[in-house]
Amino acid sequence: MKLRLIYPKWEKLAEQTTFNLPPHGPIVMAAALPEDVEVEFFDENVQDVIFDDNADLIAISVMLTAQIKRGWQIAGRYRKMGKKVIFGGIATMLHAQETLEHADAVFLGEAEGRMHEVINDFKNNNLKKVYNYLLKHPDIDAIGTARRDILTQEFYFHKGVQMVDLVHASRGCQFSCYPCCVNFLGGKLFRPRPIDKVVEELETIDNNRLFIVDNSLAQDTQWEKDLFKAMIPLKKKWCSHTIEDKPEVLDLAAQAGAWYVYQAIFDTSDYIKERIKKYHDHGILVEGTVLLGMDNQTEKDILELIDFLMEIELDLAEFTVMTPFRHTKAFDDLTRQGRIIDKNWDNYNAGKVVFQPKNMKPERLQELYHYAWNTFYEKETQEQKMFKLILNVVEKEIKDGTYKTRRDDLADVSFGNRIKR
Repeated sequence: MKLRLIYPKWEKLAEQTTFNLPPHGPIVMAAALPEDVEVEFFDENVQDVIFDDNADLIAISVMLTAQIKRGWQIAGRYRKMGKKVIFGGIATMLHAQETLEHADAVFLGEAEGRMHEVINDFKNNNLKKVYNYLLKHPDIDAIGTARRDILTQEFYFHKGVQMVDLVHASRGCQFSCYPCCVNFLGGKLFRPRPIDKVVEELETIDNNRLFIVDNSLAQDTQWEKDLFKAMIPLKKKWCSHTIEDKPEVLDLAAQAGAWYVYQAIFDTSDYIKERIKKYHDHGILVEGTVLLGMDNQTEKDILELIDFLMEIELDLAEFTVMTPFRHTKAFDDLTRQGRIIDKNWDNYNAGKVVFQPKNMKPERLQELYHYAWNTFYEKETQEQKMFKLILNVVEKEIKDGTYKTRRDDLADVSFGNRIKR
């Protein structure tokens, strides 16, 4: 049978350089399908979706809340053609009840070991409305290598530079961050994959540049160190969310190819300043992730935070507005307090104010959001800073003999060198 798998488009942050990464959720789900299922994949962010009847089942994978309404629109067109449509992915789990109105079935939870049931039900004309595995996580050993063969890799270049491939080494998160829904989706238990399985998957990825998409690698020091040790011979170059700033961890991370990390910048403390210095001392670059609009932030606090960012030598920064996604404490609190002012899910892209801030008007928070982007990138654009990031990884690759010469890459390196000078 033929399954058409679709990843809907969404409105990107207007201030951010537009580039597209190969999606991870769809290729993980595809790896869990029975071998006799032919998969045709469309990423609507880089290509047009074909609306015809040349598929048996339509599957829509939705990661972001800002994608969900577009997913519903796509489903509506196929269902009018008489096609069965099933939804899965993070945003489906967050918006399950609403999505049921637009789908023949919704899949909630992790796919490994479960897709055979779904496909058999479809073949027997007995597709269930809900497949709920949210509280029943599969054995972590069952997670195999994602199906990157369904991706059209040439779509994932930005001005000639190949974007990172995505991979995960663990699931679940022991932390309970206020605006985050990971505990609801993946549970509060840190579930690391066996390191040999992670290495096995890394060895299949042709791209030398990776994004380890785990919510946090800083959840088990020994596992973290063992993972980095195992990665050293692969000579991959990678970015990730937070890693621990213990010297022995950072040293191993650098040896394993750590390129840059995302670091939450939540205050102007010496702790943040010293943490960034520790990364830099180990040759690891830093992209600051800055969340604006928390209840403990006044207008003065935000302005001081922006000034602080100009002092601590961040390599990149990404600014977002606190967004109350469903199944987070933020959503529950703001709903109870009557402070959510916009439930148009298209606007939940973390760049638009959809709630009443505690210490200012929504319009003022929106102004401060734009001010943050404009101020940080006033002297050097985000694209220029990104090219410096690329130059850094190219230098690392040349040094250890893993750089793959591509015509477009060389053009970008030349442009980057002009920026550097």
